[in-house]
Amino acid sequence: MESYDTVIIGAGPAGLNAAIYAVRAGLSAIVLDGKTAGGLVAESPAIENYLGFSSIDGMKLSAKFKTHAQHYVQIKEIEPVTDIIRKEDVFLVKTERGEYSAKTIILATGSEHRHLGIPGEEEFSGRGVSYCSTCDGFFFRNKEVLVVGGGNTAVGDAIYLKGVGCNVRLVHRRGSLRAEKALQDKMFSMDIPVMWDSELVEIYGDSKVKGVRVRNKKTGEISDVAVDGIFISIGEDPNNDLAKNLGVKLADDGYVIIDRFSRTNVPGVYAAGDLTGGVKQIIVAASEGAVAALSAYEDINNPYWKKDEGSVEGFEI
Repeated sequence: MESYDTVIIGAGPAGLNAAIYAVRAGLSAIVLDGKTAGGLVAESPAIENYLGFSSIDGMKLSAKFKTHAQHYVQIKEIEPVTDIIRKEDVFLVKTERGEYSAKTIILATGSEHRHLGIPGEEEFSGRGVSYCSTCDGFFFRNKEVLVVGGGNTAVGDAIYLKGVGCNVRLVHRRGSLRAEKALQDKMFSMDIPVMWDSELVEIYGDSKVKGVRVRNKKTGEISDVAVDGIFISIGEDPNNDLAKNLGVKLADDGYVIIDRFSRTNVPGVYAAGDLTGGVKQIIVAASEGAVAALSAYEDINNPYWKKDEGSVEGFEI
C-alpha cells in the first residue's frame, strides 16, 4: 500500500493546484481521478476571464494545468475512488486498482452536468443530445441546434457553436439571461436568436434526434421544433458521494460546507472547487485548492483537532 501525507481526489483546477501547493510545501501527495485530468474546464469553448490569458480554449488551459502539476505529483487518471475509510489517524482510500493511506484527504471531486429529466433525453444522449459543445459541436456544422440554458456556460456554448458553423438558437425558461453582460453582448452581436420563457418537454427522433417539443411558459402553447442537436447547459450537481460517506456536512443543495481554510467538519478532510458551491469559476477553484493544501500542511504539523480549543472555525469537533 502506498502512503501519502495527502491524497487529492479530483484532477480539475482545484485538485491540481492543491497538488502543486502540497508538494511545494513539503508534503507527499498523489492525485486520483475517475476520469481524465482537467475537469469541466476542458469542455469550455473559450475562457476569457482567467488571469493571464485574454482568451484561451478550455482544453488548452486544462492541458497546461495538467502539465504543470505533473512536474510535482503523480496523477492517476481513470482510477475512481470507491471508498474512504478512517482508521485511527489515517484514511484508507480504495480504488478499483489499489489502496492508499493518507494523513489527510482533499476532496476536489467537482460537479456533473445537470440533466433536464424529460422523455428522450437519456435515449438520445450521444445521438443528438450533448452536454459538451467543444466535444460535439463540430459534428453539427451547418445543422440546426438548440442550446438550453441562460447562464455563462449556455451563452458561451451558443457563441462557440455559431462560430463553428452551426445554426443556433438559445432556449431559456425566463425572460432574461443570467450570463454576464460581456457574453450576452457578444451573443446578440452574432444574431443568435433566443426562445424566451420556454422549456423543452420532450426530445424525439428515430436513430438520432429529429426534433423537440417546446412549451411556452407564459401561454402554455406547445410547439414542435425540428433540430439535429440539443446542447444542455443548465448547471451542475455536486459529486458528493465520498463526502457523504465520510460524514462531511453538506448544505441543503448538496454542496460541501467549508470554513475559510477549506476545512470540513471532519478532521483531516478538506474540500475545494465546485464541490463547495459558491462562485463556480476556475480561478476560485484553483485558489481553494491552494488553501486546502496549505491547511493540510499546517494541520499535519500541528493538528487543530488535538488542540485544547476543540473546534475548527465554523465547526464543532
